[in-house]
Amino acid sequence: MTLGVWLVFALAIFCLGLYCVLGRRNLIVILIGIELMLNAVSVNFMAVNYYLAPDPSVGQIVVLFIIGLAAAEAAIALSIILSVYRQRKSISIANLEELKG
Repeated sequence: MTLGVWLVFALAIFCLGLYCVLGRRNLIVILIGIELMLNAVSVNFMAVNYYLAPDPSVGQIVVLFIIGLAAAEAAIALSIILSVYRQRKSISIANLEELKG
């Protein structure tokens, strides 16, 4: 497999995540879309690291930071979604109109 194949694969994952974020109205689906986009970035880093970087540890360290960021983001976002559900009894964005400021 070449670098181009991995980049196209990551682009497909990123586009799917972007569609979930922009095209859906459910907070859980939006969170899944953000996680997909972070995974696509991780695939890009590892592919470029494998094919182009002289030191393989740099890309792996960056991917570990991305994984840590994704875990923290998921924990915080799930707690916010749970709080919204407890107050509004729904996780649809359409019911959160007064939060638009």
